[in-house]
Amino acid sequence: MTNSGQSSSNDSLLYLDGVSVSFDGFKALNSLSLVMEHGEMRAIIGPNGAGKTTMMDVITGKTRPDEGEIFFKGDIDLTRHDEASIAELGIGRKFQKPTVFEHHDVRTNLRLALAGDRGVFGTLFCKSGPGDDDRIDAILQTIRLDGRQDELAANLSHGQKQWLEIGMLLAQDPQLLLVDEPAAGMTDAETEDTARLLKEIARTHSVVVVEHDMTFVRDLDVKVTVLHEGSVLAEGSLDHVSADPRVVEVYLGR
Repeated sequence: MTNSGQSSSNDSLLYLDGVSVSFDGFKALNSLSLVMEHGEMRAIIGPNGAGKTTMMDVITGKTRPDEGEIFFKGDIDLTRHDEASIAELGIGRKFQKPTVFEHHDVRTNLRLALAGDRGVFGTLFCKSGPGDDDRIDAILQTIRLDGRQDELAANLSHGQKQWLEIGMLLAQDPQLLLVDEPAAGMTDAETEDTARLLKEIARTHSVVVVEHDMTFVRDLDVKVTVLHEGSVLAEGSLDHVSADPRVVEVYLGR
């Protein structure tokens, strides 16, 4: 790693420098560079095909970059780790479509997530640890499902399933959460609640939110990174990037 990169990455939580990924000649990421600080929430926006999903794939070890550097917490080289060990290092990812255990109640879903490597069978037939119930109670309050804890996950609304999955991610206590389009398919009220929920989570975690809903991004009130053709097109407040003619041309004007 270069000396200049070392000084930048040492202070940051997440550091990408010159990251490129090609699929059959198509450059999904094109020398992408991005720095995220500890305790920061960042919104990532951009047109379809801009590289948002591939960026999350390389951070979580699902895809290997062809070139470039990715460091976590200063000196952890994520390119040397696989998906499982990156999750253990403290990076959690929530995909766009919620994946919850529909035939279990809300509380059991959280208990299964909390157990981690104890396994589903072992978790269902063993008692919770002394601190587990308190932790689950706190997560239930955060995700606004404390009144629904005994309901089957299958009976929750789409938005509530999204919250439950965010809660399951929180149960694993990642330092960095990557959340893909959390507002997709939600009612207006759920969307507003989700913005508040993520802002609460961001008090104690770092969060990357990939989103298309500009009203939701405005509610988050955080720094925005605009991706286009696999690299950063603009960065700053939503007002700042919205006023950039290049952003209007490739994304917001459509």
